[in-house]
Amino acid sequence: AGSESAASSSQSASASTSGREDYAVHKMNSTAATPEDTSSVITDDRLDFGISRDEFRRIGKDTIEYIAEYHENIGKRRVVPAIEPGYLRDLIPHEAPKKSETFETVLEDFERLIMPGVTHWQHPRFHAYFPAGNSYPSLIANFLGDALGSVGFSWAACPAFTELELVVLHWYGKMIGLPAEFLPLTEGGRGGGVIQSSASECNFVSLLAARFEVMKELRKRFPFVEEGLLLSKLIAYCSKEAHSSVEKACMIGMVKLRILETDSKFRLRGETLRNAIQEDRNLGLIPFFVSCTLGTTSCCSFDVLSEVGPVATDNDIWLHVDAAYAGSSFICPENRHLLAGVEHAMSFNTNPNKWMLVNFDCSVMWVRDRFKLTQALVVDPLYLQHSWMEKSIDYRHWGIPLSRRFRSLKLWFVIRMYGVEGLQKYIRNHIRLAKKFEQLLKADPIFEIVGDVQTGLVCFRMRGTEEANQQLLTRLNSSGRIHMVPASLNNRFVIRFCVCAEHATDRDITVAYDIISQTARTILHESVAEPIEENAELEELEETIDGMTLESPVAVSKSMDRHKSIERNKSFDRDPSFDSGDQTSEDMNRRHNESIATKRSFLVRMVSDPKCYNPKIVRHLHMANFRKISQDMYRDRTLMQTISYRPARLGSGTRTSDGQLEEGEYSDDLDDVPPPEVSQTGVQTPI
Repeated sequence: AGSESAASSSQSASASTSGREDYAVHKMNSTAATPEDTSSVITDDRLDFGISRDEFRRIGKDTIEYIAEYHENIGKRRVVPAIEPGYLRDLIPHEAPKKSETFETVLEDFERLIMPGVTHWQHPRFHAYFPAGNSYPSLIANFLGDALGSVGFSWAACPAFTELELVVLHWYGKMIGLPAEFLPLTEGGRGGGVIQSSASECNFVSLLAARFEVMKELRKRFPFVEEGLLLSKLIAYCSKEAHSSVEKACMIGMVKLRILETDSKFRLRGETLRNAIQEDRNLGLIPFFVSCTLGTTSCCSFDVLSEVGPVATDNDIWLHVDAAYAGSSFICPENRHLLAGVEHAMSFNTNPNKWMLVNFDCSVMWVRDRFKLTQALVVDPLYLQHSWMEKSIDYRHWGIPLSRRFRSLKLWFVIRMYGVEGLQKYIRNHIRLAKKFEQLLKADPIFEIVGDVQTGLVCFRMRGTEEANQQLLTRLNSSGRIHMVPASLNNRFVIRFCVCAEHATDRDITVAYDIISQTARTILHESVAEPIEENAELEELEETIDGMTLESPVAVSKSMDRHKSIERNKSFDRDPSFDSGDQTSEDMNRRHNESIATKRSFLVRMVSDPKCYNPKIVRHLHMANFRKISQDMYRDRTLMQTISYRPARLGSGTRTSDGQLEEGEYSDDLDDVPPPEVSQTGVQTPI
């Protein structure tokens, strides 16, 4: 057995050094069936369904060509689709096909049915959320990893899954400057790394580990106290700019969460945390966990880790650092000052599938002590145990799911095929372009920057009202030319602009700014033009009403109705497609409703926009109010003069022969009230 093993090792070494030709021959020879091998029989008697290997080769080439063409021409598509919820239900049959269909048919339907409903995250004008990692090396790695069809929940299930994950996370941790205590291959270290599905899972798993650790200590100190009561005393902390997944983690973990205020730069400070901990301890609560965000979702602010870290250490609290987006920027040494204080952390996560060109899903988490993580998650049935458990790592104990994909393969491909220098160039280009966009906005007096620009994200707003900014973002997204999303900072509506495309250029930033600037100026022009137009209309209306002073309420009402009718006709006339012969009444009503929905009423503008304040509008409102009150008073006084107020049941009066109510009775029927007397001049009889 020993000599066979040596011979095998010798052959492997020879194969690894003999060059590509020998390797190709080795691959071909390895497919030959041995007498004990039944794979050839299975292949020959394969059931006739699916596609053959030859078809797969042809389809694979066509698919690669389709993907390459899609990326090459993506700029010609709308960024966001122009569809409504449920658009696909009536386009696809409600039952699956019984017979197989060709790849060409399916791909044609993919382009015809699916693509119209796709938001194109790789579009050069996609500036929403954060980048969605995407690159050819990552795609290729996904092809290969999926082709293996393996599930790597333990070392024994697929050793290469675990071995590569350990090595790549050691690389990546060193690349971003993490302390050696976190790295998997540090000699004698207790730290380690794992790839989770998302930053939300990283936050949740770290909270579970912290909860298990503190509950273990509390059970020792209070052995006769019910676990539910101990659990009810736990409290965690994060800033109000932290990701929503922290709140969700606490909900699932059944612990209290205190959301802390930030400073003027939207950062959590150490003193704020220290005061909160002291207040909660005075209330009998047990602080056990704090999430510190480096690169918040709303504005990419950085909690002051150098202050928060020592407070957590002093109070024996688990400190988790969430750097989902910005963590990749620490590949560049000039950004690592934002990482100061990480030596106090117990766990740290970042997402290569955001800002490091790795396709989703790939969220990396490191821990200072892997045993404190796994003790909270170990479930070990017999059918998952194997003979290498004492010498290996089983990643099934590091997270929620059992089954795991070969995620480390795409991270390995990306790091090797770009190199550290290539990834640094990519990150620096995004930061440079964000700074360029910031300068364009600063030079434009109608915009203001909100927060500091330190990464690829710029938060801004148009000077003016909340409604104007909401309208700006709505119009931009509806146009299909650009896509952004909002955030709320100190209860102010802001627009987030993130540089997302891998190959983003200066021209992309300039074009995006031009689109935003032109749309903003259109909104400002409309906000100035509308009051002028309405001014003239109101003056005409006031002159009409002033000439009708003391005129009957009916006449005034008819005048007001006429004015509304004119307004409706004007709204139709503004629509250039209204005069087309194929417009139905439904179309006209729909267009009218749309124009009303987007048009700011003069009342809202007067209240929310001081610069558009108009005294004539105020006078008109007072006049309308006065006339409405006068009409109501006239009706009521006339009714009171007509009826007698001696007690009687409603409607119980009897009528005389001439149809009048008998004395002492009254009616609730307004038809019984005689019309008001009107003189020949049309003036109401005084009340």
